[in-house]
Amino acid sequence: MTHSITKNALRALLYEVVTQPKPGLVDPVSSGPHFDMNIYTFIDSSLSLTNYFISAENIGNTFNGEDLTQMFFTLRKQGMKAEKEMFTATKGVNTHKGAIFALGIFVCAESYCQNKHTDLFSTIRQMCAGLVEHDLKLNNHAQTAGEKEFLCYGAGGAREQAEAGYPIVRDVALPFLKERRGTVQERLLDTLMKIATVTIDSNLIKRAGNYHVIAKLHRQANYYLQIGGAATNAGRNYLAKLNNQFLAKNYSLGGCADLLIVTIFVALERNYF
Repeated sequence: MTHSITKNALRALLYEVVTQPKPGLVDPVSSGPHFDMNIYTFIDSSLSLTNYFISAENIGNTFNGEDLTQMFFTLRKQGMKAEKEMFTATKGVNTHKGAIFALGIFVCAESYCQNKHTDLFSTIRQMCAGLVEHDLKLNNHAQTAGEKEFLCYGAGGAREQAEAGYPIVRDVALPFLKERRGTVQERLLDTLMKIATVTIDSNLIKRAGNYHVIAKLHRQANYYLQIGGAATNAGRNYLAKLNNQFLAKNYSLGGCADLLIVTIFVALERNYF
């Protein structure tokens, strides 16, 4: 195998982190509110995941069972190993835990689809069937931020998106990116903010300590796009303003960033750049 899917997964991670300015996120110019990481941390983290994506690609290529949830749980075991490798590479900093989950699913599903000639998003739905109930509804002892938010607000976060087959990526982000014009950076910034118009970002909820921040984010992201986005002076100035606000409040769009990463991955696979 040439592992071209793995290469596009790594490209997606790097495309996302070098795009700037992203409100509340690490880029080459700023660490945002993430004082324990920088662009080099993300590069090291990305490269540490190479073997994981190769494994994910191989799992998808070789799986022949009828129950695709078994493929997902096989992948998940590799994801647990990948988290340890990431933490070793970053000296304990959580750079890509969300991406290990989401991008791992996409890599595995894309490999399976190329072998079986099936639809990517329906394959993901089959892989992640019952995930919210398995991980959240049956868990009365919340440990992670996502688990706590599910108990408090009923928000299923990344698991809910996965179980639904990533409708935000399929129906919103990917078509938007495909049609958007401009430089790669402008298209990716605008796609990030398009994602922010509809996403319930669990990372933002955790940092804000409330659910109301989501409605404000949706208004801000819609306004940014209405005034022209990254290709206009007004859009760039507004994005800089948001960046400063997020830094002051210690806000992050980590969930939106993960959705951007998988959107980039699919776009690379489909030659949208």
